[in-house]
Amino acid sequence: MVRALGALVLAACLAAPAEAAPGAVILSTTTSTRDSGLLDVLVPMFERATGHTVKTIAVGTGQALALAARGEADVTLAHAPDVERRYVAEGKLLNRRLVMYNDFVVVGPEADPAKLRGEPSAVAALRRIAAARARFVSRGDKSGTHALEQRLWRLAGVVPAGPWYIESGQGMGATLALADDRRAYTLADRATYLAFGRRVALKVLVEGDRTLLNVYSVLEVDRANGSRVNAAGGRAFADFLLAPETQQVIRGFGVERFGRPLFVPIAGRPDADFE
Repeated sequence: MVRALGALVLAACLAAPAEAAPGAVILSTTTSTRDSGLLDVLVPMFERATGHTVKTIAVGTGQALALAARGEADVTLAHAPDVERRYVAEGKLLNRRLVMYNDFVVVGPEADPAKLRGEPSAVAALRRIAAARARFVSRGDKSGTHALEQRLWRLAGVVPAGPWYIESGQGMGATLALADDRRAYTLADRATYLAFGRRVALKVLVEGDRTLLNVYSVLEVDRANGSRVNAAGGRAFADFLLAPETQQVIRGFGVERFGRPLFVPIAGRPDADFE
């Protein structure tokens, strides 16, 4: 009864404007929201509450944002703050709001050839990997994860190249599988790592560094980006992600399976809290 009442309240809060009948909403998002299983929970919840249907395009964050900026999506859920702010400044994406965060971890083989275990600094860890010429698998796909990895290499003063540096050109799940196969290190968001944890032997070796925070934001698409943009549907999905009931679902996601939440909801909080 309480769940049913909550669904009715959520539906009332998210009702589309009278001039916009429920229809298809195209969501462009990062592969980590798909690979972690979070979208499998949130999308049906939104569809039941609003009558909209959702088509999800899960790609690297850079591509997800570009799709939205070209009017090929109605709303985007991403985790590349600098790129997001640039699109907002250009007027192509609107109303950027924080949704949740988790963190990145550096994972690698049990043998740990670069001796990273216990290293508190992600930058120092990557410097050790380069010095040891230990295999490292990069997503190489212009995703938010790839953007952070490139930033960490710059901070380390390293230009990664050579046989030890492998680019997968794929999403997080496939990159983890490749790193596991090559007994290599990689940078992964914790949610996807935990979701794939039983399929790979990789261990978390570096964690807790503030530079590894992974903040997700939702951005709406300007109707001027294309005649097919469903701005009302995109706004409804963005509002849904920030609704108290949805934030509560995010807060509990992963606890039953992993004993810990995979994401921390942060609707309403400012960027300054995570800089």
